[in-house]
Amino acid sequence: MNKYESIIIVNPNTDEAGIKALEEKFTGLINENGKVEKVENMGKKKLAYEIKKFSEATYLLFNFEAKPESIAELERIYRITDDIIKYIVVKK
Repeated sequence: MNKYESIIIVNPNTDEAGIKALEEKFTGLINENGKVEKVENMGKKKLAYEIKKFSEATYLLFNFEAKPESIAELERIYRITDDIIKYIVVKK
């Protein structure tokens, strides 16, 4: 298993309960094929440029171990989740 870091940028109109639900959803998804080491809610920040007409958004940082095959599925779920406006997964 490899170590990864993933940041998701969440729609700023999503409430705290929605953000917590996203955090739990992706923690559960990652734990199916790996192990989450740390999840950090970095709060609302101003974006460097507008993304989908938003100038600020909430950032969530996931540090985890996973099998390389599971990353494609994780990114697919990120893509189809409406509240996520941008994401990245990086191998450490």
